[in-house]
Amino acid sequence: MKSRLVNEANGQRTFVVVLDPGEEAFAALTSFAVEQTIGSASLTAIGAFQRATVGWFDLEAKRYRKIPVDEQCEVLSAIGDVATGDDGKPSLHVHAVLGLSDGTTRGGHLLEGTVRPTLEVTVVEAPGHLRRRKRAEFGVALIDLGA
Repeated sequence: MKSRLVNEANGQRTFVVVLDPGEEAFAALTSFAVEQTIGSASLTAIGAFQRATVGWFDLEAKRYRKIPVDEQCEVLSAIGDVATGDDGKPSLHVHAVLGLSDGTTRGGHLLEGTVRPTLEVTVVEAPGHLRRRKRAEFGVALIDLGA
């Protein structure tokens, strides 16, 4: 992974992060957020994975149903945010639309993705901090603006 701070103004930093082949995207981006002490940000990405898993959140079961994509796929769109989790560390929430070789797509919550050949990510930090708290009634952590 390579990264560059491309802008910094008024308490807001903008980074470009480029992931290398073989890196697991969710883990790499989480590590980047921890290293840069990012408590609140938005992110967008494009690139490709050699395989990935997205998820659909089953509200009744309070868990993600995994949707494996076991082939090379284009990351047509990935958008998400970073907020501080209950553990005090950066917590990512990313949704992705993946394009398959036949023109169909798979999409959902990005659970994991092995980069091939690249993933190009823009991370725009917000000057404040957002807090993500576990909501027992849903079984998932959501941004809490009251915190």
